[in-house]
Amino acid sequence: MSFNNLVEAHVLRALRSVHGARMGNVRSALSYADEQLGISRLLLHDELLTSGGDLFLQELDHLINPSRSGQLALRKLLEDCLNRVERDDRRLPFRLYPVLPRQSAHARAISINPRVSFGRPVLAGSGVSTRALVDRIDAGEDIAAIAHDYGLAESQIHDAVLYEAAA
Repeated sequence: MSFNNLVEAHVLRALRSVHGARMGNVRSALSYADEQLGISRLLLHDELLTSGGDLFLQELDHLINPSRSGQLALRKLLEDCLNRVERDDRRLPFRLYPVLPRQSAHARAISINPRVSFGRPVLAGSGVSTRALVDRIDAGEDIAAIAHDYGLAESQIHDAVLYEAAA
């Protein structure tokens, strides 16, 4: 699976679970964007927005609803899932901050970057693999001791556990 595939899966999951988008709307949007707008990978597009189960695409000065055959819509700023994807100067995704259960929409505890730890999920800013932390906990080590070994807060260890449990 490529990093772009991972980002698309993240966006699709967020569209479905967080924003309530129905698969029919997603399929319609993908088809319309590809056939009418020439956007072959809509879920990677940084102008994709969502509201009320529909998808929207900012094109020039208009907000288009590709899930409803391109109808123009009022601008709705519900960008949480796409704001969790960082893009390079060519607007291509290079880092993803997955959503954790019971975490604020702005929290960025976990990072996935194909250039850090071979794309494995890590605690943001530390490079410490979430899997390595959970493996140590599963082996019976104390959270406080693990946090001390890596110079982390215990809350960061808890974030790693939440991520691994949800993934």
